[in-house]
Amino acid sequence: MSIRSIMDRIAPSFEKGGRFQALYPAFEAIDTALYTPGEVTHRPAHLRDGLDLKRIMMTVWMCAFIPGLVGCYFVGLNANEAMASMGMTSADNWRALFLDVLTGYNPANPWDNMIHGLAYFIPLYVTVFLTGIAFEIWFASKRGHEVNEGFFVTSILFTLTLPPGTPLWMAALGIVFGVVIGKEVFGGTGKNFLNPALTGRAFLYFAYPAQMSGDSVWVAVDGYTRATALGTAALGEGYGVDWWDAFIGNIAGSLGETSTLAIAIAAVILMATRIASWRIMLGCVVGLFLGVTLFNLIGSESNPMFAVPFQWHLVLGGFAFGAVFMATDPVSAAMTDRGRLIYGVLIGVMCALIRVVNPAFPEGMMLAILFGNLFAPLIDHFVVQSNIKRRLARV
Repeated sequence: MSIRSIMDRIAPSFEKGGRFQALYPAFEAIDTALYTPGEVTHRPAHLRDGLDLKRIMMTVWMCAFIPGLVGCYFVGLNANEAMASMGMTSADNWRALFLDVLTGYNPANPWDNMIHGLAYFIPLYVTVFLTGIAFEIWFASKRGHEVNEGFFVTSILFTLTLPPGTPLWMAALGIVFGVVIGKEVFGGTGKNFLNPALTGRAFLYFAYPAQMSGDSVWVAVDGYTRATALGTAALGEGYGVDWWDAFIGNIAGSLGETSTLAIAIAAVILMATRIASWRIMLGCVVGLFLGVTLFNLIGSESNPMFAVPFQWHLVLGGFAFGAVFMATDPVSAAMTDRGRLIYGVLIGVMCALIRVVNPAFPEGMMLAILFGNLFAPLIDHFVVQSNIKRRLARV
């Protein structure tokens, strides 16, 4: 018996009047994830397109695994290098129960590095996904609507913004905040004005700053400290790595934000499929360039961040990841073509401003995007009004 036959047979139990009708959103989410919806449009005026919301979200979800898996490798590499420098032969946490069986801790062995990194990514992602989807289904059941595929994207993006050693309970709390406060209280997907993944990440940063920042959270070894390249730059101590290492991702940082190369590959796919707006990405880069160049020209004797050049800002921190995956969120971003470019420039400038001017917060992309989310409707309003005035003037 095929899976399709099984789903069709049990469907009446989840539909209206069935024993499990309260769980219909969960059933529908599984059914449409496995198969194309069976409903068709009956009215004569309609459009057909093979790229529906589900396919868009699944493409973004799969693209996010490109920087995610590369990030896992370098998380494992950095952890194994740290363990070797400390003379450790086994992980000092519960992950050793299966890591000691599956792999070793040799930084020269790609298998050891990859498995060690996955040992941090997989538990975090499973915790985030199961916790978040439970609240998605709960809200969908109460409101009588379907579970939207957008959570697949929210869950992976939120996970990839976390430091590798983030406690599982903290990750669960963050995604609940992002889903409930960042989206569901406004009516669900399509009605939120803030990016849910960044909302949850911002909550964790301000609620638990010791676990989300500092020098001890970026390398997945307890007791080992290593500052991020942006952190050392803010202190005037250089970057700690060369530019190529920073570009490919061999630096300390969050799970999926470190490899600009992997993020660029994902960006090409998203732009080629017309899923993510190239105008927003370009605007972010242009805005960062303008802001950083201005600060470079101004200079400062007391703040070393004024001297950090554009090419370093481009590969450090979460700028690239945010510009490709977060700023391009179709719900919370600007909708008009010109508005998207302005929106991206605003984010880039704000990222440079926060990184350079605020010495206590060298990473500014997360707050810059949330700031841009707030102004996206206003930007679209002025763009639309400008178009209307221009067209009226032609009459």
